[in-house]
Amino acid sequence: MGCWVIGLLSFAGYELQFNPAPVGFLFLLIVVCEAILCGFWQATVVSFLACSCLDYFFYPPILKFNIADPQDWVALGAFEISALLVSRLSSRERLNLQEATLQRTSIEQLYELSRCTLLINLHQAPGPQLTHLIQGIFSAEAVAIFDANAGTCDMAGVWGEDERELARECYIRQADDMDGVSRTSRRLLRVGGNSIGAMAIRGNLAPLVADALASLAAIALDRCVTFEKESQVEASRQSERLRAAVLDSLAHAVKTPLTAIHAANAGLAEVGVLNPAQQELVSLVESETHELTMLTTRLLRTAKLETQEMKLVWDEIVVEDLLSAAITEQRGCITAHPVEVTVSNPSLMVRGDRDLLSMALAQYLDNAAKYSFTGTTVKIAAWESHSEVLISVHNFGPTIPIADREKIFQRFYRSESTMQLAGGTGIGLSTVKMAAEAHHGHAWVISNLNEGTTFFLSLPQDGGANQ
Repeated sequence: MGCWVIGLLSFAGYELQFNPAPVGFLFLLIVVCEAILCGFWQATVVSFLACSCLDYFFYPPILKFNIADPQDWVALGAFEISALLVSRLSSRERLNLQEATLQRTSIEQLYELSRCTLLINLHQAPGPQLTHLIQGIFSAEAVAIFDANAGTCDMAGVWGEDERELARECYIRQADDMDGVSRTSRRLLRVGGNSIGAMAIRGNLAPLVADALASLAAIALDRCVTFEKESQVEASRQSERLRAAVLDSLAHAVKTPLTAIHAANAGLAEVGVLNPAQQELVSLVESETHELTMLTTRLLRTAKLETQEMKLVWDEIVVEDLLSAAITEQRGCITAHPVEVTVSNPSLMVRGDRDLLSMALAQYLDNAAKYSFTGTTVKIAAWESHSEVLISVHNFGPTIPIADREKIFQRFYRSESTMQLAGGTGIGLSTVKMAAEAHHGHAWVISNLNEGTTFFLSLPQDGGANQ
């Protein structure tokens, strides 16, 4: 195109007898335009043609070539330098424009992927959904995602037999890489400082785009894992509520016949004509009825504490009297163990619900009696620490593993290391924890082989000042 324009301008300038100067400027403009539109080599051809036309049509002798004239070389040099500079600048601008377009496209694709990941089905495996989304949005040849949590590797597109473990290998090596020959990028999927998987993707993707893709995929996987955990927790909570409701209903239902059995058994004891064997049976019924009554009472109180329906009766309680009442209640259980009581101050007092705290301490004593070695001493202590009253029940018996020291305060949980040593329901310690929390206190345990096991109950002296 530039050559035709040079030819037309040369003919027109010759016919109109133009001076060489304006014609030279016009030729320079054409060379610049050619360099912008077509590049350096096309502009070079136009430059040689323009110099030839200037020499032939406008420099004396007219209509003859005199290439040896210095002005021809000056013109050619000016044209070539202009073509070189302008073509370089034009190429740079075109490259910048292409990069800006690619970046804008990548940002749009990343935005689309982030929007789509929010809409994935959280009830299904995230890997297959993510691989197909990435392949579709970024027009990738093949995508593979290894989910470390599920231990699965999901793929989309065509992978060779020797490429099916690329994502898993990246996770094992814990390193990102890029294969320029196959155009395959491998990236770890990180959340915080932890790796939760890896991704392999084949296609024309910039390294920064691959990094951003890995971040979005990691967030999506982590979101699915979090949702799964929340679903499990909610299912467990619903199951716990159902089980608690059934047991609480049974506790209510059992209360009435227990009362009748207790009354009838008391009547038998009053008859006075029972032989020793019958008297022993009556005593056994009496003790087991008492045990069942205590169990149902705990169930009902636990249910009320969980639903926050129980109204505490706040009293000023002498701690020494509280301990004595609990020991008296559990006297039948701890007959095989000497009991040692230590109270730092006989006038030490705490504010709280007497029945609830007595039940909690009785449970501690019951546990100490069940899981103590025969003949060992059960030690009870109470003292003041800052604004709290601390009560401890210590015994020597099997050690409670560290992993179970929080769990044993959960309802119905029993440690596998001690559950064979004594019967139980797993309700008692959960009641202690809820009773402590109802008084704005805490319950915990420490246990080791040399010093034994100690259960603690901490209570604010003022009852938390918020009742």
